[in-house]
Amino acid sequence: MGFLSVSTHRGLVHWQGLLVAVSLFNFWCQPTTAQLAIVSTSIAEGEAALLPLRNTPPEVLAFVWYKGEWTSKNSIIAFLFTFSTYDIKGVAYSGRERITADGSLLIDNVTMNDAGMYTVVVYITDEIKEIGFGRLNVYEPDLVVSLVASNTTVTENKDTVILTCNTNALYIHWLFYGMKLQLNERMKLSTDHRTLTIDPVKREDAGIYWCDVSNPIKSTTSRTVELHVKFE
Repeated sequence: MGFLSVSTHRGLVHWQGLLVAVSLFNFWCQPTTAQLAIVSTSIAEGEAALLPLRNTPPEVLAFVWYKGEWTSKNSIIAFLFTFSTYDIKGVAYSGRERITADGSLLIDNVTMNDAGMYTVVVYITDEIKEIGFGRLNVYEPDLVVSLVASNTTVTENKDTVILTCNTNALYIHWLFYGMKLQLNERMKLSTDHRTLTIDPVKREDAGIYWCDVSNPIKSTTSRTVELHVKFE
């Protein structure tokens, strides 16, 4: 008898074993190369979000969902046994999550705090399991955007310009004279694409910039900023 100590023919489950198993998961189970995955989802704040699974094994004993990209007992949302309606809520359960019959995670009335990575562990037996990851993106229903520049009149080969696209959108695209901005070795985008740094500025950088921002259902454009480059 393994960690789960399950007796399916009697409809009984000794779930304390599973609590031990998931709390020890980090120490004795390495991620597999299986194709199990959580389908990443984008949803507006206040709506219900469904995180479905892809390539779920045909025979599953239990689903365990975690908030974050880790599997500690403090990050457990809930786990569900497929042979019964018996489920257990974890430390990370907020009162809005539910595991559906197919193992998907349903979150009601999502908030910005729900955004981020999720982990699911699928138990095929009490000692054989697969692990999958996915992301929930939560965006605000109304888009806002503004573009600001550290300076709009600069000197070639001397000054640095920082353009910042302040927005609550998920996706940002930079435009130069209405065309997609072609980055060069002097241009750097921040990891979230909200900040464009040009160092040093050259005469070919002079012109009109703006950012195009969007969510899955909406898009909008910032005001334009015109960069003037002086020559020495």
